[in-house]
Amino acid sequence: MKRLIATTVLALGLAGAAQADPALGIWQTQVDDGSYAHIKMVPCGNAVCGTIDRTFNSSGEYKSENIGKQLVRSMVPDGKGNYAGRVWRPSNNKVYIGKMTVNGDRLKLSGCIAGGLLCSKQTWARVQ
Repeated sequence: MKRLIATTVLALGLAGAAQADPALGIWQTQVDDGSYAHIKMVPCGNAVCGTIDRTFNSSGEYKSENIGKQLVRSMVPDGKGNYAGRVWRPSNNKVYIGKMTVNGDRLKLSGCIAGGLLCSKQTWARVQ
């Protein structure tokens, strides 16, 4: 009986890991306006959201007023590593149409205006 329970628990754990969204985890942004951040990506309903977890500049880690604020908003996955939602840029306090693609330990993020005609892009690296 113990063996059956252990096997069931292991199988359920592996199934959950196989279904884990590749965007979840901690990601490091590129430098923007002299600083960068670690973004904690978590599930939010049927989407993925990312909150500013830690901030850094040329002097090292610092406590930004933006820690805890949501940068990546309601990115809905298509099941193929692509996402669509919104992105907030702290430096100008604007929200943009957002797209994301995850490929291994790289996350490509874009924020666009004018129906996608003008976009700013970053590639983030997985921290955890």
